[in-house]
Amino acid sequence: QVQLVESGGGLVQAGGSLRLSCAASISILWSINAMGWYRQAPGKQRELVATITRGGSTNYVDSVKGRFTVSRDNAKNTVYLQMNSLKPEDTAVYYCNAELVRVGVPGAYKYWGQGTQVTVSS
Repeated sequence: QVQLVESGGGLVQAGGSLRLSCAASISILWSINAMGWYRQAPGKQRELVATITRGGSTNYVDSVKGRFTVSRDNAKNTVYLQMNSLKPEDTAVYYCNAELVRVGVPGAYKYWGQGTQVTVSS
């Protein structure tokens, strides 16, 4: 019914850039509210990186402000994360997240992608 597919992770040197994409496959019974990105480094808790509402309002964790940019294409049900000036401490598995609502059903439901590895070498 709902599937989030991420792409764009990889290995990059410090100071480099990567662009992550996450495409949501949903039926016409669903619509997407907020979308965003989280990350989890080894031995650490998953943390919020950036979110974006359907209207385009964004929110970032302080450590990525000025370096990362979240955007979305509502027509394609896709969210992006442009990551510039990458640092070794950005190394983590990055997860896409989407908040969905189903027609005729109260409440919202959060779905996760499978995760994509981002490794930044020093």
